[in-house]
Amino acid sequence: MARMTLQRALRPEWVDGLFESHREWQYTRELTFSTVVEITSLVALGMSPSLHAAARRDATLTVSMAALYAKVNRTEPALLRALVRGSAEQLLPVVEPLRAGRTPLLPGFRMRIVDGNHLPASDKRLAPLRDFRGAALPGHALVVFDPELGLAVDLIPCEDAYASERVLMPAAMEAARAGDLWLADRHFSTRPIILGLIARSAHFIIREHKAHPNPTVVGPRKRIGRSETGVVFAQRVTIPTAGGGVLRLRRIEIELYEPTSDGETLIRLLTNLPKAMADARTVARLYLERWTVENLFQRLESALHSEVRTLGQPRAALLMFATAVVAFNVLSTLQSAVETAHALAPENDVVSTWHLAQEVRSHYAGMMVALPATGWTSLVEASPKEFSRTLLRFAGHVDLRHIRKNPRKPKAAKPKGYAPRKDVQRHVSTARVLANGGVR
Repeated sequence: MARMTLQRALRPEWVDGLFESHREWQYTRELTFSTVVEITSLVALGMSPSLHAAARRDATLTVSMAALYAKVNRTEPALLRALVRGSAEQLLPVVEPLRAGRTPLLPGFRMRIVDGNHLPASDKRLAPLRDFRGAALPGHALVVFDPELGLAVDLIPCEDAYASERVLMPAAMEAARAGDLWLADRHFSTRPIILGLIARSAHFIIREHKAHPNPTVVGPRKRIGRSETGVVFAQRVTIPTAGGGVLRLRRIEIELYEPTSDGETLIRLLTNLPKAMADARTVARLYLERWTVENLFQRLESALHSEVRTLGQPRAALLMFATAVVAFNVLSTLQSAVETAHALAPENDVVSTWHLAQEVRSHYAGMMVALPATGWTSLVEASPKEFSRTLLRFAGHVDLRHIRKNPRKPKAAKPKGYAPRKDVQRHVSTARVLANGGVR
């Protein structure tokens, strides 16, 4: 299942066509972009421990290691976004039939959750970083997640680790449209972002930042009732528009039963959803879905190899992260097939992404030897509905004992050893170091 789904999401001819459509200055001689993506996908899925090891095992690779790394290190960010968006579009008509019977989070709306993910510090193999004692940060990315389909549908990569996530949001909002409901945390609680979503006729639920957009209260604070996480209140607020008018919004407040990890006991949400579409308690419930994108990032790190610290070049690190996002979408598609085939309630969260990835790793290499790529051609090129039916048929033979979650109690907190704050917290943006020629 994993092999044919990955081939459907990343068909070589489609990947090479995408390269030609979105490249700016890169070109193809001997090494195709589809080969690069295939090699990095083996690392992302955990089949190979490193890019070098994956390349050595590829019998079709005809270029030197230096040529491979040169192409990887120069992969343009626009290609990475096109890769994630395009592969998600390939899988979307396959996943929709698999999840057709599930209850929508808010009927009539297409859900979008947006959040940023900063890549961890890389090894300091680049010459300007070798004598630097702090952390070298290779970049970050903004991810747009569809919680109802379980797919990451967009990715906006950024080489500069110090650039704000808000700077990337206008690019993400290009895809917003009427019928959308966007969920975001307080980093995105700004007037330009709110007005940008309004301009595209989209709806939103955004956690309010204490400093911005600083709305004006125009109505009393009313107690609505209790929710899963706390006591819910609602009031009317406004923010100014660019034309001198005002935009009317609803502020939903939740007085939490238990404080957050930051010690906060009050959460404020801003939304333009009419009360007739979603009352205050529904808004509070929907915002809880924002944590599904955090689960995505956690699974990218634990179940997949999205963060390869040996890749110090920002573009190489972002390529690996983007490939891991595509691999996550493949695993999510398989999980949807397994849950449907075995009639598992998705809210019970039975299937483990980590164990599913382990199953893929244990069988993938043998399948590559036993069956050539041409053996899967007819399945890969089938219509989306036929492909979904094939996945369901295969998923029915999966032994749930091998991929079931085994929850355990939280680990006991362990005291950390002392280190000077200036040493622990020092870091640099790798992209800026390379641009400036050294650490300053």
